[in-house]
Amino acid sequence: MQFVGRVTVRRPVLRLTIGPADGSADGRASRRVERPDSLAVEEPLELRVGGVPLTVTMRTPGSDVELAHGFLLTEGAIGGREDVRIARYCDSLDEDGRNTYNVLDIELAPGVQPPVGRAFLTTAACGVCGKAALDDVRLRSRFAPAVDGCRVDPAVLAVLPQRLREVQRVFQSTGGLHAAGLFTAGGELLWVREDVGRHNAVDKVLGAALLADALPATGTVLMVSGRASFELTQKAAMAGVPVLAAVSAPSSLAAELADELGITLVGFLRGNSMNVYTRQDRIAP
Repeated sequence: MQFVGRVTVRRPVLRLTIGPADGSADGRASRRVERPDSLAVEEPLELRVGGVPLTVTMRTPGSDVELAHGFLLTEGAIGGREDVRIARYCDSLDEDGRNTYNVLDIELAPGVQPPVGRAFLTTAACGVCGKAALDDVRLRSRFAPAVDGCRVDPAVLAVLPQRLREVQRVFQSTGGLHAAGLFTAGGELLWVREDVGRHNAVDKVLGAALLADALPATGTVLMVSGRASFELTQKAAMAGVPVLAAVSAPSSLAAELADELGITLVGFLRGNSMNVYTRQDRIAP
């Protein structure tokens, strides 16, 4: 069962406008309006493997099964949908006795081992919190993005941020969600997911690809709405994604890892300009 859940809530806010709209110029609020506002929902999801708690992540409810599959993929535990026998919600009741759908249990196929190596406790902002050392997060991918010979026209890359924004339905109402989209090298949108955590959005997209038996994700571009961090570069590598593009800056470690693994890393993708940090040969002249 794929529970959709609440993704937005409404709550009253006081909106203040400061300026000389009423003829004053002393910086005081010139207008006070009480109105409802939409907020992106953030709730904990406890992921269990075989009934044993593995991690708790703060996420936007929805696509939780994809999130779980993507998380296990990017932690190196699974490589395809056949590695998971079943995913089911556990009873997790609120004060009114209703199931919150905030606990998901994954039963792995026989012989598949759960991820080990760190204490998993993540926030919406961090996908590798708790790693004991840098070597722990340099996971070995089952796929090899370095050998992917795809080429991408820079004109195609230039339109991806706008295409991603156009399908961010929840962002349009809240302004508070990250997005990740998986595109073909020709610019066709395959999957898009939103979440308060950018690493969760990526896990959801990669989980969708895994469940569609579309891994390794050869010839694709992973477009993210924020910055390109080490963790997102690692996740792209674990799914075999050859091109990672971001509207904001990459970190130095993201560029180092992309160079090491043969991923084309594109940052500051805005308008008609972009910076290509690694594997520039994939960007068609």
